[in-house]
Amino acid sequence: MSASHDHHQDDAHTGPIKTPKQLAWAVLFSFVVPVIVIILLANYVTTASKPAAGTEALEAQAVAARIAPVGHVEVKDANDAAAMKSGEQVFQAQCAACHATGAAGAPKLGDAAAWGPRVKSGVEALLTSALKGKGNMGPQGGGDFSDFEIHRAVVYMANAGGAKFDEPKMPAPAASAAN
Repeated sequence: MSASHDHHQDDAHTGPIKTPKQLAWAVLFSFVVPVIVIILLANYVTTASKPAAGTEALEAQAVAARIAPVGHVEVKDANDAAAMKSGEQVFQAQCAACHATGAAGAPKLGDAAAWGPRVKSGVEALLTSALKGKGNMGPQGGGDFSDFEIHRAVVYMANAGGAKFDEPKMPAPAASAAN
């Protein structure tokens, strides 16, 4: 009985590979199969993003859109009267948020009692307050208008509150640097 017991004990310690030929196949498949799987996966992943011949991915407009800068610069001509906003337009775009409702203590448009003391200080004092900020109002009312446009808005609001200020004149063109 001990002989059969020894034979059973030997089977328990052996693996599924019994011959050198089986070992060679096991080694071959343990290296070749993962390499083939990796190559197929890499090919699958990269094939989808490659633009094929005849696609629109390499057209000039598509390339320009991909390499375009994030921001751009817009140069405004400060002396172009057509591009300048009127006082009412600046008021509607920027100033009305507070001056139409009286928010944060701002004098309401057309309120002669509130504008009276301010009008007495003159248009230059009002313009300075608008450009530099005063109280809860930030510089230029927090907007992105030129000083001339802000001046127009100040005159518009003050005149609606009882002032008789003249509309500001367009600034003189700056001397050309080419001379």
